[in-house]
Amino acid sequence: MEDDRGLPGELTGDGRPLLSLTALLLLLSGAFAIFLSIRREFLPHDVDYLGTTAEALCLKADCRIVRFMFHDRVAFGGTLVAVAILYLWLVAFPLRQRLAWAWWTLLVSGIVGFGSFLAYLRYGYLDSWHGTATVVLLPIFVTGLVKTRADAQMMAAPFLKSRDGRRAPRLLRIGRWGLLATGTGIALAGLAILYIGATEVFVATDLEFMGLGRLELDALNPRLVPLVAHDRAGFGGGLATVGLLVTLCSWFAPPRRSFHQAIVIAGGAGFGCALGAHFLEGYLNALHLAPAFAGAALFAISIGCEIAGSRQMR
Repeated sequence: MEDDRGLPGELTGDGRPLLSLTALLLLLSGAFAIFLSIRREFLPHDVDYLGTTAEALCLKADCRIVRFMFHDRVAFGGTLVAVAILYLWLVAFPLRQRLAWAWWTLLVSGIVGFGSFLAYLRYGYLDSWHGTATVVLLPIFVTGLVKTRADAQMMAAPFLKSRDGRRAPRLLRIGRWGLLATGTGIALAGLAILYIGATEVFVATDLEFMGLGRLELDALNPRLVPLVAHDRAGFGGGLATVGLLVTLCSWFAPPRRSFHQAIVIAGGAGFGCALGAHFLEGYLNALHLAPAFAGAALFAISIGCEIAGSRQMR
C-alpha cells in the first residue's frame, strides 16, 4: 500500500514534539538573556529605543542603573529556564501517560506566561524581539496543545489525596506540602512584581539602590522607565508562571525520580539566578532579599524532605 502520510503530520506527531520544541526555545531564550546580562550588553532594539548603549549608561549613577536592569534580566532568564525544564518534564512523563492534569497545567501556565506579554504595553514600549518570539512560539505551543488534547483524558487524583499519598511517610507529606507552599508563594510574588512593573515599576529599595528618584530617571532619559517596566513585568510574568507550574505539578505528581530532578533543576535555576544576580550586581538590601531567601530555604527543606521521604517508600 502506498505511504500517503504527510511530512508536517509526521514531524509534529501527537503534538508533544511541538511542546518540547517550545520548551527548548524558552530554554535557549533564558540562557541568552543571562549571557547578554553577564556580558553587560543591551539588545540592538534596546539601544535604538534608548538612544544609548549599556556602556554609555553605565557612566551614570556609578553604573547602578545598568546593574539594576541586568539584575532583573538575569532573574527573568532564570524563570525562562525553570519553565522550560518543567515543560520538558510534563511532556516527557505525565503528558506521555495521557494524564489530563498535565495538559491543563500546560494550558493554564501558557495563558499566564504568554498573557504577561501585554502587561508592560501600558508604558508604550513594544519589545520587537519579545514580540517576534511570542508570534513564533505561540502557534507552536497552541498547535501542540490542540494535537495532544484528544489523548490527554486520563484522570488522576492529587497525590496527597490518593491512596499512596495518604499512606506516604510523614516526611514525604511534609515535603510535599512545603513544595505546594513554595509554589504558591512564588506565584503570588510573581503577580505582585507583574503588577508593580505595570504600574509603579519600582519599590523603595530599587530607587535606594540606584540612588535616583523616578523624576531623576525620567530627566536622564524619558524612555528609561518604560524599558525597565518591560523588564519588571516580564520577570513577574515568568515568576508567576513558575509558581503556577510548581504548585500544580506538586499537587498532582507522584514522588518519582524524574519529578524530583525536574523540580531541583528548575528551582536551582530560578532561585540561583534571582539571588545570584543580586550578589553579582551588589543589590544586597536585606529587606529586599528576605522573601527570596525565605522561599529558597523553604524550597530546599521541602524538596529534601520529599526525596528522603520517598526513599522510605521503596
